[in-house]
Amino acid sequence: MISRWIIACVLIFLTIQSQAQSDRWQQRVEYKMDIDMDAETNQFSGKQQLTYYNNSPDTLTTVYYHLYFNAFQPGSMMDVRSRSLPDPDKRVGDRIYNLKEDEIGFHKVKSLTQNGKKIKFTIEGTVMKVALNQPIMPQSKVKFNMEFESQVPLQVRRSGRDNIEGIRLSMAQWYPKIAEYDYSGWHAYDYVAREFYSPWGDFDVSISIDNDYVVAATGILLESSKKNKKTTHRYTAQNVHDFVWAADPDYVRRVFNVREGLDFHFYYQPDTLEHQWIELEDYIKKAVPFIEQKCGVYPYPVYKVIQAGDGGMEYPMATLLTGHRPMKALVGVTVHEFLHSWYQMVLGTNESLVYWMDEGFNTYYDDMTMDYLYNEDFPSSDFMRSAYRYYKYVVEKGIEEPLTTHADHFETNLAYGMASYRKGGLTLLNLEYIMGKDAFDRAMLRYYNTWKFKHPNAIDFEVIMEKESGLELSWFFDYWIKTTKTIDYAIGTVSSEENRTKISMERVGLMPMPLDVEITTKSGDVHKYHIPLGMTRGTRSLEDETLMTPWRWVNPYYSFEIELNKDEIESIIIDPTRRMSDINLENNSYPNQDSQLEIKGIPMNMENNH
Repeated sequence: MISRWIIACVLIFLTIQSQAQSDRWQQRVEYKMDIDMDAETNQFSGKQQLTYYNNSPDTLTTVYYHLYFNAFQPGSMMDVRSRSLPDPDKRVGDRIYNLKEDEIGFHKVKSLTQNGKKIKFTIEGTVMKVALNQPIMPQSKVKFNMEFESQVPLQVRRSGRDNIEGIRLSMAQWYPKIAEYDYSGWHAYDYVAREFYSPWGDFDVSISIDNDYVVAATGILLESSKKNKKTTHRYTAQNVHDFVWAADPDYVRRVFNVREGLDFHFYYQPDTLEHQWIELEDYIKKAVPFIEQKCGVYPYPVYKVIQAGDGGMEYPMATLLTGHRPMKALVGVTVHEFLHSWYQMVLGTNESLVYWMDEGFNTYYDDMTMDYLYNEDFPSSDFMRSAYRYYKYVVEKGIEEPLTTHADHFETNLAYGMASYRKGGLTLLNLEYIMGKDAFDRAMLRYYNTWKFKHPNAIDFEVIMEKESGLELSWFFDYWIKTTKTIDYAIGTVSSEENRTKISMERVGLMPMPLDVEITTKSGDVHKYHIPLGMTRGTRSLEDETLMTPWRWVNPYYSFEIELNKDEIESIIIDPTRRMSDINLENNSYPNQDSQLEIKGIPMNMENNH
């Protein structure tokens, strides 16, 4: 009995620890697809051969597929959800509800076999459940063959035909795709609006379409062969978790080299804004080395910027984006989507559950890269200020939800956009503040290099941050990710006795943080102090700051004395660099007149690219 009890405890411990191991097993796929596109009817037939590798320790008796095009039908979950939200995405609204029969999307699975034998399946909306004839045993593979027919919907969200800029085909989420299975089971989410999660693998895709169409797609073009009125374009891509393509008769293709082993391809319609695509090349050549220095090396040989879709959306080796926008906006959306090559395409988090590790991290480096490209005083004081404004606005509006909320289940689009993009980005800004910039920069590179192609979760990220900083950081993730408690520190009384001044402070908000305090004298001297938070069990590397005794989180008040008379003090400021997301800046300074540091008003650009 004792030996069995010990074995059981060991197995439980190993199961828990498996969520933070960098050698975690991964399922793998190999897709071979042949697509025959009828551009006139906006329909295509497809043959798909999928080799599925069960690298898990589990026996699988059921598999699931995503049928994304089925979302674009009146009464679908995406349609109902859009019409039920108080602030629906204006690109969707009630458009799905009003689609006509020849404008809807659908996937019709004509046949499906497992190792050559027919298998039964049921379809409910955008998810197909397959009951296997034979279980897929651990460390084995199986071959699924499928024939299907699909209709490309009128472009509403991300994918479809005839988008707002006249692009004929934006083919995203366009094929029956097997769902992800990981250490916590299947993730066969209905396609309601948000993000995606898929296993990595290799794609071999042949697309037959009318001769006058120019095709842009994930991966490398192996060959194009004409037969009668159609051309078949064959693409391959290795170690990716999706495949996207677009097609239009008017595409111009522009190719340039960024560095050895990396070419950029632009696909766009020639019009009055063509000069912006030409100018965009210079921005890309400047941005790529900066991004790789901060985030790690881009591992693929190409990246394609394709005018298509409904705004901007990331895919392996490519993005679909709209091009009719001001120059800086075109640069911004391109940079943002390219950065997803790190924070989703290579790391591959479950962005339905930890969207902040995708969109948020992307927002942080997107803002940094744009600051680098456009501001001579880089890094400028504007870095991440708009993210803070958005965060503050949503908190004060009373609609914030914790970052543990599933992406599809937010009560408002406004709260989701803030959580995923802005608060997600502020996660990194606050960690940089706590850890120190050097340790933070090292940790982000270590995170990427440790977890690329392995689907990291929040615990994996936390562990890397702790290892590189030498600090206990679980408290930060518990407060910032799992709750909506806010940071708010205030300077209280400032009083003098003889030549000593006592400074009293209060923790008004419920989330504790370490503090930087800067005192400037009337003669221009600057004195810097760092007050650690007790439960970090240490502090970041300090340079010209005086280390104070820790502020224990149970104490709402803290005070310290300095050898200065109150009359000699010009100002006292909590967090002068403004990296800490203190929700109320009005009580952070003494005397309370630091108006230039206040951030007021409703933030602009509430709409998210995705």
